[in-house]
Amino acid sequence: MITSDPKILGLAFLGGILPSLVWLWFWLKEDRKKLEPKGLLAIVFIMGMIAVVCVLPIQKFIQTLVSSNEWRLIGWASVEEIMKYLAVLVVLYRTNYVDEPVEWPIYMITAALGFAALENTLFLIKPLSIGATAVSLLTGQLRFLGSTLLHTVSSGILGIALGLTFNLKGFRRLWHIFVGFVLAIALHSVFNFFIIKNNGSDFLEVFAFLWVVTVVVMLMFEKVRRMS
Repeated sequence: MITSDPKILGLAFLGGILPSLVWLWFWLKEDRKKLEPKGLLAIVFIMGMIAVVCVLPIQKFIQTLVSSNEWRLIGWASVEEIMKYLAVLVVLYRTNYVDEPVEWPIYMITAALGFAALENTLFLIKPLSIGATAVSLLTGQLRFLGSTLLHTVSSGILGIALGLTFNLKGFRRLWHIFVGFVLAIALHSVFNFFIIKNNGSDFLEVFAFLWVVTVVVMLMFEKVRRMS
């Protein structure tokens, strides 16, 4: 049962949203050429948070429907990646806000960080409500390094794929988007599998792999930025 204590909810929300805001500041700083409208970024961020509310019942349905742990993780990851994409699409559909390739990864990463902010908040409520402050801080730090970065990088991969298709049409565009989804879902699924395996005892190796992927994504982000 979720606590109704406003102090605990406030602390959980603060602990959930601060890591996302730090990462958002970092990625926006990478796009030095042009700053997207702050109001639009805020809307996309909030839509990412709303996506969590939409994802939870679908994931519960998958849990009851799928018996295989591996396929269940793939299903959960797929739903999250699709919903984060739809969160951006709802805001940007039939608008002229995306007029450069680099704006796709920016908006995708913003939605992902909104998603991670609420997800982190929900994870922090339980340990805070039972007075496990140290556990809450550790959980927040691990999610800052792991889950928040995972959402950022996986959505960043899809955003980069969308940016690369900026001047493409037809099958080539659809193929790039498909590959972007496959890579994002694969990364998300592999991370979750190895974190759950052995109760996360090998999280340092998993995080190291995730940071290597992050460096690759940053290089690709720079390539898309130069296309703009």
